Amino acid sequence: MISRAEKSANYVILLAFAAFALAPILTVVQSAFGPADAGESSGFGNFAEAWRIGHFGTYLRMSLSVSVFVVVVSVVLSILAGFAFGTMRFRGSGPLFYVFLLGIMMPSEAIVVPLYFDLRTLGLTDTFWAVVLPQVAQSVAFGTFWMRAYFRAGSRDIVEAGRLDGASTRRILWQLLVPLARPAIVTMTVLVFMWTWNEFLIPLVMVTDENLRTAPLGLAFFQGQYSQGFTLLAAGAVIVATPVVVLYLFLQRHFIAGMLEGAVRE
Repeated sequence: MISRAEKSANYVILLAFAAFALAPILTVVQSAFGPADAGESSGFGNFAEAWRIGHFGTYLRMSLSVSVFVVVVSVVLSILAGFAFGTMRFRGSGPLFYVFLLGIMMPSEAIVVPLYFDLRTLGLTDTFWAVVLPQVAQSVAFGTFWMRAYFRAGSRDIVEAGRLDGASTRRILWQLLVPLARPAIVTMTVLVFMWTWNEFLIPLVMVTDENLRTAPLGLAFFQGQYSQGFTLLAAGAVIVATPVVVLYLFLQRHFIAGMLEGAVRE
């Protein structure tokens, strides 16, 4: 049993860390709603001005397209690969799984230059595919690891019961296992969306067309070319961060359940 003093100490420590983490965020939000550097606008007028000057409408549409594509393709492929590695035994499964793990351990900085030349040889640089395909590969590596751990922990009995009832492998996966794995899938979806939305290096290297810039990349160009003050830059940062925050708030219950379930399983 945890004593009242220990519980109080835990809350104090958690509140201290929360305040340390939230202080910079609150500073940015406060600056975004404050008076503009030129004194011409304030409040929501800063967001309208940043939206107009920074072309964030184009950048947000590009980021949304990239994120939705990467999330959908990565989640489907990760479920399939995780199911295969977690419930099946086939020749070469061990070494092949370690190949997937290389995608988690290898940082983007180590592969982005040779990847650029490979994609340029294929004529894919400065295209939508140059932005999404590398991120799909990275996300599938993590997603396969994530879903394999889930399917391997407690799905064998369900698979065996389904096979005894004459269910096909496809039906076992999509009608029996996937509904039960919803918290894990939602957690993976939120993480992949967040990583994809915040990705900066790959779009920076792979594209030069302004219409193909993602929101974080557009924010960097907005800082360097369009705005010398902090107020409009803070408003642009809030605009770029809002979709991820909204998605997390909408799915936070399932996200936390998936994280806790993964911790218990491990």
